[in-house]
Amino acid sequence: MPRIGFLEAGSGSVNQNFADAFRQGLRELGYTEGQNIRIEERWAEGRSERFPDLVADLLKLKVDVIVAAANLGAMAAKKATTTVPIVFVGVADPVGAGLVESLARPSGNVTGLSVAFEEGFAGKWVELLKEAVPRASRMAVLFDQASAAREPSLRDMETAAAALRVRLREISVREASEFDAAFATMARDGAGGLIVWTSPLTLRYRARIVQLAATRHLPAVYGFGEFARAGGLMAYGPSVREMFRRAATYVDRILKGSKPADLPVEQPTKFELVINLKTAKALGLTIPPSLLARADQIIQ
Repeated sequence: MPRIGFLEAGSGSVNQNFADAFRQGLRELGYTEGQNIRIEERWAEGRSERFPDLVADLLKLKVDVIVAAANLGAMAAKKATTTVPIVFVGVADPVGAGLVESLARPSGNVTGLSVAFEEGFAGKWVELLKEAVPRASRMAVLFDQASAAREPSLRDMETAAAALRVRLREISVREASEFDAAFATMARDGAGGLIVWTSPLTLRYRARIVQLAATRHLPAVYGFGEFARAGGLMAYGPSVREMFRRAATYVDRILKGSKPADLPVEQPTKFELVINLKTAKALGLTIPPSLLARADQIIQ
């Protein structure tokens, strides 16, 4: 019976829906856990230093494929083995990170699904937030200091902000204990809006970030729909659940004999705009009908 290693950066209590989406994808392809496939879950609990040990644990179990979320998890897996196939999910820049040689021909034992944004995409977060909060003339951008490939996105945001006469300030954090100080800085700067860059750190602590934004009465836009479903004002970006579901397709093809080197890296294909009207009401905002009309999901 094939054994699949599932390696995730967060915790099972918060991100179990990602593992559930992966299992859904496998079921759609004819796999039944415990009958013709086994899944071994390992969670880093937001501590990237745990990845090497977690990967080593999976390799001891002689897994047939490792599904690894985020850059650091995938890099730890690649460093540990050149023979076991690796399918990454949610890597921002797989070529720049050194995971694959190219998107079309990955080479080696690694392939997967990227969240690389096309040029100009990050500027849409500024535009959406400005449309929802026209009075916002200053916006904060919350980054995880360990985030890879953030510079191109920051340039896109600055370009969009300049066109809308909005001032941006980047605020970086390294760990969850710094969130309070970061939001205090935003308040002192008079930020009228917030853009949160998605990373394993911010995704794991999304409930805390959403709570702090609510406490500071700060409208925010996020990169993954999970933030809006956790109470954030709105989110626009690729569907994470869809990417994990699609990862099952890679696993299926590998188990049937395909080599990772022959499976091109997939770019995001499904994007979603999620708006939380309950949060908008709490913030005293009226979301324009033109914005609501474009939403894929509206949370009442």
